[in-house]
Amino acid sequence: MMKKITAAIVLSVLAVACAKKEEGPTAPVIAPETQRSISQGQLVGFTAENGAHVWRGIPFAASTADNNRWRAPQPAPGWQGSKEALTFSPRCLQFTNRYDEPQGLEAGQIVGSENCLALNIFAPADAQGKSLPVMLWIHGGGNVWGSAETYDGSRLADNENVIVVTVQYRLGPLGWLAWDPLREAAATEADRGANFAILDLIASLEWVQENISAFGGNPDSVTIFGESAGGHNVVSLLASPLAEGLFHKAIIQSGSFDSVSVAEAEGLEGDLPNPSRDILGGLGVTTVDQLRALPVEEFLAPYWSESGGFLDAPRIIEDGVVLPAAAMRAAFGSTENFNNVPIMTGTNRDEMKLFYLGNEDLTKTIFGVFFVARDQDLYDAASDYASRVWRVRAVDQPASLMAQAGHRDVYAYRFDWDDGGRFLFMDLKKMLGAAHAMEIPFVFNVFSLLGQADSIMFQKKTEEDRQKLSRTMGSYWASFARNGVPSANGAPAWPVYSAEGTSVLRLDAVSDGGIELLREPDSIDQVVNDLRADTRVNDEQKCLIGESIAEWVPTLETEVMGRLGCR
Repeated sequence: MMKKITAAIVLSVLAVACAKKEEGPTAPVIAPETQRSISQGQLVGFTAENGAHVWRGIPFAASTADNNRWRAPQPAPGWQGSKEALTFSPRCLQFTNRYDEPQGLEAGQIVGSENCLALNIFAPADAQGKSLPVMLWIHGGGNVWGSAETYDGSRLADNENVIVVTVQYRLGPLGWLAWDPLREAAATEADRGANFAILDLIASLEWVQENISAFGGNPDSVTIFGESAGGHNVVSLLASPLAEGLFHKAIIQSGSFDSVSVAEAEGLEGDLPNPSRDILGGLGVTTVDQLRALPVEEFLAPYWSESGGFLDAPRIIEDGVVLPAAAMRAAFGSTENFNNVPIMTGTNRDEMKLFYLGNEDLTKTIFGVFFVARDQDLYDAASDYASRVWRVRAVDQPASLMAQAGHRDVYAYRFDWDDGGRFLFMDLKKMLGAAHAMEIPFVFNVFSLLGQADSIMFQKKTEEDRQKLSRTMGSYWASFARNGVPSANGAPAWPVYSAEGTSVLRLDAVSDGGIELLREPDSIDQVVNDLRADTRVNDEQKCLIGESIAEWVPTLETEVMGRLGCR
């Protein structure tokens, strides 16, 4: 059985591998020309190094503490005078993990605040008075970790003449919790739901509708985009009837279309263990008042396992309020069941290498730092097939479903850039390649991903190629936000998705073939056929790969393991 390891642990080890002391960023200084008037009052921001105007930590909803816990977000308070929007809001409450260690935080600490529902705005310096497309970014992190401050939208805004908004939302069991007493005590219909974090994102979109014109944004041209869990949340907003009319295009980067039933979310059925029911019982909680009266740290503490890691509680719940009371994936089979806007969806060619890099069955370390494959063929094959399953489930299947339902405005991509550098014993081209999250620096034109290991991943010799690909991707993303069709000067035309082929755009540097159309759609059937015929791995190794896929997607167990002859 292949052991799992979080991407955060891998990234933190890489960061430590080439740690060096760096000076902190210069504190921002108020720029009078950024004075704006919004519904809550006056605020002023600062000017970024590239000239873009920036406003940080703008609250779009009230604190979610105490009686606001597990409720729809409440209106944001106003203020007197002019608010200095120079610093980020605290991150939403979460456990630290190994990725936080370079900041001096040990894994397993509870950090952040319940007063965290805030957003950051990046605009071109001359945006005021204009009506520019708005791109609202939803961060990833498994919906249990992360913050908006990680993402710098200033270059994307300035390069592409758009307004970029980055937003925070409740995480973990504070953002998603299905429990009968909560529904019974709900003060409003929205409070009866279980997807409180999705309600946060809806509130942020409502704030944008009301206020973004003050920053030069067009409230009638809003694109939501996000990666990983952020992409999953984009899908949730597409499926949510409560989000109708609040956005006009959607980009899903390495996302998911999966959801769980209320019964599974409450631990009443399903094969996956759900800790929430046992945790609430162990805390002696039987009423909503008791639950809200608990110190939040006391509620969260049992979600950290003794072995060191976050217990996986259900998220994206079919609550019948925020989301339909049916499988979210099925909603995309009819244009009447989801918010019918132009959609872009894609994955990275080597998604799983970020997760498999620290897998003890596949890799080892030299001096406890440098990752190398135990068997490069097995490592590559395991990543190839699991990454293709990700693509099928996040791109080909839902895109085909939408196309069959008559929704033709769907665009698909695969990101292939894999020119990471080599450092002593470790070759990042082989060990990470086009891994999960690797496209984010290219979209934002900010080559920051691995902390202090970025100098290894993004070497000077690849800078020209990287910049060209990054600017082209930024143009594709921004033109999609502008008019619903991705295009870029001098770059290949990007056709709508077709299940018949030649419709998935491959994004790569010129030195590796550049941008081109892939000729074939993919399917689970094709993935299994190719694995069966793969001469890089033996039958036992094929079963290990199949088992890993079935652990990740249990509904595929019979199809994959049976056809591989492993059962």
